Amino acid sequence: MSKPASPATVVIYSGGMDSYTVLHRALREGREVHALSFDYGQRHAKELEVARRVCRDLDLPHQVVDIRAIHGLIDNSALTDASREMPEGDYAADNLADTVVPNRNMMLLSLAIAKAVNIGADRVDYGAHGGDHVLYPDCRPEFVTAMNAVAGIANFAPVSIHAPYLRAGKAEILADGLAMGLDYAATWTCYRGEPLACGRCGSCRERLAAFAANGVPDPLGYAQRPDTAAEASEAAGDV
Repeated sequence: MSKPASPATVVIYSGGMDSYTVLHRALREGREVHALSFDYGQRHAKELEVARRVCRDLDLPHQVVDIRAIHGLIDNSALTDASREMPEGDYAADNLADTVVPNRNMMLLSLAIAKAVNIGADRVDYGAHGGDHVLYPDCRPEFVTAMNAVAGIANFAPVSIHAPYLRAGKAEILADGLAMGLDYAATWTCYRGEPLACGRCGSCRERLAAFAANGVPDPLGYAQRPDTAAEASEAAGDV
């Protein structure tokens, strides 16, 4: 397949604020962006609905891949097993380890690399960031380095793995997106798929802390927000 006129990128796009920022960053680079989302049997599909809406509004090619057939291989997680209690509180290895989905990013990156080769793209972007290092091995620099090496030799056409926020915290990602004028009402972060974000899960608290650190209100509606700015600032220390 011939390469596109503009350099093309496959963006793993969950509908969350990190991948939303990565998506727009690639667009700002002048890349031809192909958004790729996955339904792997997560507890709710709200992020995917948000992702579809954003891509439709931006007129971007967007593919949602149904890989729910592998659910039985990765159901040992609170994010894929609805019978488990969802952990709450700030990100830390001792209280949110149950949200790790086994081998998730290796699988998703492998599929994204395949799509990149298939369409002649030379890059795959994903939203791993520094705040995830404490908990998620597949968001750490050594993992990205290793996957990048494999992506360079796994096919006749090498593909690079690009994680622009690999060493940045959530607040830095948000600051970058705000500087681009992005509207984060078009994202979903909460681990629960309820009408309002819960404000209690680690994902919500990390997001709220990032907004507090940037001194701007989060445009999402919450069932519960941190009681004080001090609590949000304390959460920001774990970002």
